[in-house]
Amino acid sequence: PFEGVAWTPRPPQGPPQGCFACIAKPSALRQASPVLSPSSAVYLMESKSCKGDSLRPAVPCKHSVEKKTMTNPTTVIEIYPDTTEVNDYYLWSIFNFVYLNFCCLGFIALAYSLKVRDKKLLNDLNGAVEDAKTARLFNITSSALATFCIILIFIFLRYPLTDY
Repeated sequence: PFEGVAWTPRPPQGPPQGCFACIAKPSALRQASPVLSPSSAVYLMESKSCKGDSLRPAVPCKHSVEKKTMTNPTTVIEIYPDTTEVNDYYLWSIFNFVYLNFCCLGFIALAYSLKVRDKKLLNDLNGAVEDAKTARLFNITSSALATFCIILIFIFLRYPLTDY
């Protein structure tokens, strides 16, 4: 089907010249280079959309000068918070859940204690501290109310209401 057509090979393409900002410009914004010879028009037509055109003269990139002046060595040090300081009140929560579970407050304290352990593993220090405060509050409330109820039971056993 292509009888009589002369195929000319493309020139080898090297790496694109210039920085990414210069190469990424649309071809309409790039400066047009003059055609070198009539036979090179085939090359231009073939590689019109190619970013690394070997027929265009190498234009020095204006960004390469900026890159040379902006090379500044930096050191990044990642500091992880020390999560061992956060108390999770786990044993106190288990004791309240098993023995002093007043209105399920011991169970809620145990749930928050487990959340503290999970957040410590994820290095979420702020969330772990907040949940630790909540677990401590529920543990204190559960312990105080259960102790108060136990004291009331002993008082009523010692002095029954029939005596009044």
